[in-house]
Amino acid sequence: MADSPTSPIDLRKLMSDFDAGKLMSEVQKILQQYEIPGVDMDAIAASQKKNVEAVTSANRAAAEGLQTLAKRQAELLQETMRETSQAAAEIAKSMNPSDIVAKQTELFQSAFERGVTAMREMAEIVTNANRQAADAINSRIVATLEEVRGYALKK
Repeated sequence: MADSPTSPIDLRKLMSDFDAGKLMSEVQKILQQYEIPGVDMDAIAASQKKNVEAVTSANRAAAEGLQTLAKRQAELLQETMRETSQAAAEIAKSMNPSDIVAKQTELFQSAFERGVTAMREMAEIVTNANRQAADAINSRIVATLEEVRGYALKK
């Protein structure tokens, strides 16, 4: 098989360049300017930093899934074009109409089976990316609820 096609946009690099720590450091500086009695601004900033990191992680998982899906689709397109070309050449060699019909039927069945397999494979890629993204957010929601409970118990 030929080299895998590359995407014009490297989503992994784009996501890796984002620095949640830097962003939240700036937010923390802003929050420290305000003093509200009974409110721990550092704790709020730390919590928000974790939220941003969770969203970043979810976005990264989604972007990687999208990139994996696009790469696999391009590979499947290349494979399909190559196989179609080979099939057309084989059919062109046949002179007997019944051989042509038999080959076309065989090729159709094979193409259909490969198509179903490819759909399942792509659905699995999407499902895995969605699961990773949801896990990042869900675990952060649970942690946030624990933080809120901890704040409430302090008072």
